[in-house]
Amino acid sequence: MKEFELKYGCNPNQKPAKIFMADGSELPIEILSGRPGYINFLDAFNSWQLVKELKEALGLPAVTSFKHVSPTSAAVGIKLSDNLKKACFVDDIEGLDDSPLACAYARARGTDRMCSFGDWVALSDICDATTAKMIKREVSDGVIAPGYTDEALEILKQKRKGNYNIVKIDPDYVPAPVEHKQVFGITFEQGRNNFEINEELLSNIVTKNKNLPETAVRDLIIALITLKYTQSNSVCYAVDGQAIGVGAGQQSRIHCTRLAGSKADTWFLRQHEKVLNLPFKASLGRPERDNVIDGYINRNEEDVCADGNWQKYFESQPAPLTDEEIETYLASIDGVSLASDAFFPFDDNIKRALKSGVKYIAEPGGSIRDDAVIDCCDANDMVCSFTGMRLFHH
Repeated sequence: MKEFELKYGCNPNQKPAKIFMADGSELPIEILSGRPGYINFLDAFNSWQLVKELKEALGLPAVTSFKHVSPTSAAVGIKLSDNLKKACFVDDIEGLDDSPLACAYARARGTDRMCSFGDWVALSDICDATTAKMIKREVSDGVIAPGYTDEALEILKQKRKGNYNIVKIDPDYVPAPVEHKQVFGITFEQGRNNFEINEELLSNIVTKNKNLPETAVRDLIIALITLKYTQSNSVCYAVDGQAIGVGAGQQSRIHCTRLAGSKADTWFLRQHEKVLNLPFKASLGRPERDNVIDGYINRNEEDVCADGNWQKYFESQPAPLTDEEIETYLASIDGVSLASDAFFPFDDNIKRALKSGVKYIAEPGGSIRDDAVIDCCDANDMVCSFTGMRLFHH
């Protein structure tokens, strides 16, 4: 297949639309089901690069959940604790521990479930039946992988009455070293961002505390690779083999840090005993539970515990999660990693990161206020590496 006609571009009025290889060669994909759209393919090709790079860097199966050309999370195949399985709504999945790819999917899709609603999924490895069963029951636009087992493909083809978007990509495809895009009829050209993110990138530790354990190295690599494919400005929190908070596309870096930090806090609080034991009505669907959990933790548009509201969601009225309980629970969190796609211009970013249990930081450095950032890290016994490499993505 040398080209694929799309229904429309980013919006229904943007026609005609298609994808093709500029040199006339075959596209490196097969469409096994559905009819992906313009934004679907933007998500597919960006997300595939992310998981391919994660797998190459860490040697573990990797999965990411994408929405509007940025990852909601990314994770590698590490087994989940019982509480995390429950928080991610996968405690009923038989054989989960036997599939590293399924574990990576459970983590990536379970991190920020509200933002992952209607996501695009990328898998670094051939999709197995366990992973396919979990994808099938989530609200999702499509999936890209280097292959699918016969059983997995049959499961996925049952989704959306047979119209679920399933894309197979050639894992050996290597794009041209120079890329182009047009804006306002003007062509831009640049070399592809082939910069390799690995442990060596973290060797320039600028703080007094230089103890960077292997788990933190892994998590910082996950955060940095995630940022490489996140719309800038961007900041990413990571722990336990997964990105737990992504702040993308903000003009101010502190807003990125706050946004990502609030997502990380929500992810931690989903594992609070009171949240895990909310007495949901059996009839309440998974997306609705996600919305209610977010409301319970963050008290947004509706007090879900109030009279007249709780009856819609719960079998019995739950006790609210108090400010004191939230503060105590989050204060117990430690060992979180944080990466930024460009330097921190002020130490307010470090102060906000501390509130979410951050201990390890990777950022390019190069600000005129680097000393203030380092001093703040030192005052809190944090470890900070200057990578010397910016990771803007637009």
